[in-house]
Amino acid sequence: MKAVVWHGIGKISLDEVAEPKLKEQTDAIIKITASSICGTDLHMVRGTMAGMKDGTILGHEAVGIVQEVGSEVKKFKVGDRVVVCSTIACGDCVYCKVGDFACCDRSNPLGPEAGGAFFGGPSASGSYDGLQAEKARIPFADAVLISLPDNISDEDAILCSDIFPTGYVGAVMANIKKGDSVAVFGCGPVGQMAIASAKILGAAKVLAVDCISDRLAVAAKQGAQTFNYDDVDPIKALKDATNGYGPDAVIDAVGVDAQGAHKGPAAKRSAFGTIENMIDQKLVAPQSVMLGDQWRQGDAPGQVLMWAVESVRKSGVVSIIGVYPQPAKFFPVGFAMQKCLTIRMANCSHAKYIPLCLRAIEKTGFRPSEILSSKHFLGNAIECYKHFDKREPGWVKVELQPA
Repeated sequence: MKAVVWHGIGKISLDEVAEPKLKEQTDAIIKITASSICGTDLHMVRGTMAGMKDGTILGHEAVGIVQEVGSEVKKFKVGDRVVVCSTIACGDCVYCKVGDFACCDRSNPLGPEAGGAFFGGPSASGSYDGLQAEKARIPFADAVLISLPDNISDEDAILCSDIFPTGYVGAVMANIKKGDSVAVFGCGPVGQMAIASAKILGAAKVLAVDCISDRLAVAAKQGAQTFNYDDVDPIKALKDATNGYGPDAVIDAVGVDAQGAHKGPAAKRSAFGTIENMIDQKLVAPQSVMLGDQWRQGDAPGQVLMWAVESVRKSGVVSIIGVYPQPAKFFPVGFAMQKCLTIRMANCSHAKYIPLCLRAIEKTGFRPSEILSSKHFLGNAIECYKHFDKREPGWVKVELQPA
């Protein structure tokens, strides 16, 4: 079968690989009908999430049809249409039983203290082959697959595999109450879902910050008030928009590949060029692409964390769903304590939140597929990666379909 395979930092290719087979009786094999490219995938290609093994299939978002099941799979049968949880969880350990699937004790082969497991990630996350392929093996199928209602399209379902529930978790952790003001840093796919989720949970005002014009346009279409941090100081802009106090909550939907402000009034606040930032860059990406404009790591990995703490009101909430690898060290803890902030962060427990997102699609007019900017066959995946990596206009979110 064809699959997108990682061979090194800045080196991915569409390869012919062996079809997956059942390894455990709790496994299932699915034929993938839709997958997509996520910003997290770029971390592996850029080197900002280290420890990838050569030959690992990338991707952690998919919709498919069950093709084969192990003897211990009870909830699914051949022919069932499913969406895949990006987080791999056993469904039976002490954490899974209370809905903390991202903290599963059994899914990571490296042991219970190794952290969460997910598809298409580095060795620290289990080195499971990913979902940008024609077929995939799904471990712990009863916990990792979610049945899809007939009235939900592949286009909406694929965004429920990761980015919609992740954005929703960001809004939940922000403790949004009806009438609150919420700022979202980052208008990429997860940020767009955080904006939508904040509105679903009752936010009266959603403020979106980015420097990419077409992403800001998508946020504005959702009803967010937008700010380009290359044109305005985001801290001042967010406070001016909230009677001088700052928003009630701020959601970091960017993570380690953040870009600092290189011009305008925000350049004075930019982490770019500071000693701390240069140390953090080296810690999170000891090996990365150094030349050219393809696969370049973000130049200010701690930027959004600083801006979030600076901009939120005193006694407010900072919710972190942008990805930060374990080596990332710097956080403005002293400033956060001075402001009496609540800081919450998490990898999404998809098996808990995907059903809520599917229900929201059925009960509201929201269609996550509205942010899909392009659809391509799997055979064009490498070119799609290159456009998405450069944040080019028209490449907010990419769906990949089998040939």
